[in-house]
Amino acid sequence: MRFVKGHGTENDFVILPDPDGALDLTPGAVARLCDRRAGIGADGVLRVVRTKAADPGVMPGGASFGDAEWFMDYRNADGSLAEMCGNGIRVFARYLVDAGLAAPGEWDVATRAGLRRVTLGASGDVSVGMGRADLLGPGEATLAGTVFQGERVSVGNPHLACRVDGPVTALDLSRAPGFDPAAFPQGVNVEFFRFVGERHVEMRVYERGSGETRSCGTGTVAVAAAAAAIQGTIGASETSDWTVDVPGGRVGVALDGQAARLTGPAVLVAEGEAWPGWI
Repeated sequence: MRFVKGHGTENDFVILPDPDGALDLTPGAVARLCDRRAGIGADGVLRVVRTKAADPGVMPGGASFGDAEWFMDYRNADGSLAEMCGNGIRVFARYLVDAGLAAPGEWDVATRAGLRRVTLGASGDVSVGMGRADLLGPGEATLAGTVFQGERVSVGNPHLACRVDGPVTALDLSRAPGFDPAAFPQGVNVEFFRFVGERHVEMRVYERGSGETRSCGTGTVAVAAAAAAIQGTIGASETSDWTVDVPGGRVGVALDGQAARLTGPAVLVAEGEAWPGWI
């Protein structure tokens, strides 16, 4: 099994080229690949599949693949399916261009959250249209016995963005935050964020199926939307540009009231072959 390793702000992935959809990728296989001691190590797996080889049922609401040539089959580190990954799709797009499977420019990628349009050159950062960041009302997370108030946000996948007053480095994310399972029946990514400047926040995240990660692309969008709502600018007609610092680096999020755009690095670091029979 051929693989490529890459990351976006240190949110890292095992990329599996599978254009013809031939791999039988079980949850157990994904978990073994992502194991940081006994496997390759990653926060998730990106399977690269041509849309003509993908199951049309992966698209939400029976939507069409449209002109998208590629489907991003994203799996969390525990093998569970995920709708979308903002850092992952940037790494996915960078892989396609660097491997000669797509040209630099602007085109759609199919995901379980729908079509997402990426923009990238032959090198450098990758930008992706993330769709709407829908604010769904208040929610609560519990961490080390403390209750944090937050905003439920959908970015194609579920988030709970909680504002804190002190540095996010002081939080203990060694265990999963508690949340209301009735509000999040499919689980939730929980972000904790703090304002550190004008339209500038820092955040940490505990991702469902992966634990604390160094970054979460959809999480940065959710946090920017929640922060903008606190400032009363969400839904404004003009674009607001946010800077989001994560343990693995920095990304930019542009909100225009209807949709969000995420821009940040995507780096490929290695490629190889898994030992026959290991997986």
